[in-house]
Amino acid sequence: MTETFPEREFTAEQIDAGRRAYELDRAHVFHSWSAQEPLDPMTVLDAEGSWIWDGEGNRLLDLTSQLIYTNAGHQHPKIVQAVKDQAEALCTVAPQHVNDARSEAARLITELLPADINHVFFTGGGADANEHAVRMARLHTGRRKVFSAYRSYHGGSQLAVNITGDPRRIPNDDDAGVVHFLPAYHYRSYFGPQDESWSEKEEGERALQHLRDMVVLEGPGQVAAIILEAIPGTAGIYLPPEGYMQGIRELCDEFGIVLIMDEVMAGFGRSGMWFAHQHFDVEPDIVTFAKGVNSGYVPMGGVAMDDAIYGTFAQQVYPGGLTYSGHPLAAAAAVAGINAMKDEQMVENALRLGAEVVAPRLEEIKDKHPSVGDVRGVGLFWAVELVRDQTTREPLAPYGQTAPVMNQMVAEAKRRGVLPFMNMNRFHICPPLSVTAEELEFGLDVLDEVLTLADESVADG
Repeated sequence: MTETFPEREFTAEQIDAGRRAYELDRAHVFHSWSAQEPLDPMTVLDAEGSWIWDGEGNRLLDLTSQLIYTNAGHQHPKIVQAVKDQAEALCTVAPQHVNDARSEAARLITELLPADINHVFFTGGGADANEHAVRMARLHTGRRKVFSAYRSYHGGSQLAVNITGDPRRIPNDDDAGVVHFLPAYHYRSYFGPQDESWSEKEEGERALQHLRDMVVLEGPGQVAAIILEAIPGTAGIYLPPEGYMQGIRELCDEFGIVLIMDEVMAGFGRSGMWFAHQHFDVEPDIVTFAKGVNSGYVPMGGVAMDDAIYGTFAQQVYPGGLTYSGHPLAAAAAVAGINAMKDEQMVENALRLGAEVVAPRLEEIKDKHPSVGDVRGVGLFWAVELVRDQTTREPLAPYGQTAPVMNQMVAEAKRRGVLPFMNMNRFHICPPLSVTAEELEFGLDVLDEVLTLADESVADG
């Protein structure tokens, strides 16, 4: 590594404290989405910018932004200071009372959205933001059904996990009025051949016709909302074909359906725009967010609604609420985070680095490695999809499973100083938006090196 990358020295006492934390974790902490006993979680001792240090003091470039939320980077001094200042002024207050941090956060967020989105209901995170968005849509329309795509993720709470369209839903399945439809996913099309003869235009047209048919068959007068990730994140960072999002907007307008855009992962600059739906020139009725609004420094999510949705509850009571709605510490972090991202042009940095560094380098990697089937993304939101055969596009492991070589590549990447984001048969490239070109190039170099393990696995059959 070059001398420009940050350094840390840890005392024996700090290392021992990390080891003690690990012991207590394994003795007492129950982890998400995991079988508990085989789990070997990594301890994190420190973090700065695009870097973290593990329990033994090893420095790792964080290509995960944790769960893709530290958009402003780790330990940003302005956000840290804002939380400290807010704690000294007013640590907490019940949500029925005004606090200035929440008011300013709401103003800043709505300024980034369409002109008729002027109100925000704050939540504790993304899952409950999506739950409340669906509740609002149902009450607004007087309808029950909600449409959501397969290959999507909307949260782990009961309704949110049922809206989700990936395998984590299945053990929790309770239809909850949810109807799943097949998404427009050009590389793995459900509507045409999975080869170069199938155009993105055809994919978009067939996917839209499929969705229209589903709405008609389910009864348009029963459909309250269509919820979509503007760019699906955990499900594979696959961008919609040109015209697809506009077609969904027109479908919603035709049948009086609320369009909910889930920007929990893609929002707040991740895609090189403040919100990913802005790439597609559509205006949703509701936008949900979390994660990147304050880089996850204090838990926060929210539902930003247009004036029509707000009007439903102008005189009618909204039957929902949260104790920590607009918590002052979270709101202060959001204000500082949004302002820091503006002042330091992080959104512009994401768009530029995506186009100038990530896109060309991933194309080189794809051409070099027979295990790489597809690379796709925008901003600092990219996926590298691994296959057994580039022609047939057979994934490295069946859908919902992970090939052992993926874990081997993660271990090797960490040994070389990079923490990658792995999901099923993909690596996601999602560093903080403050990352430098030099840091990004280092991370991509390591990815290039460890992909030889996947190539060998493919060659061995």
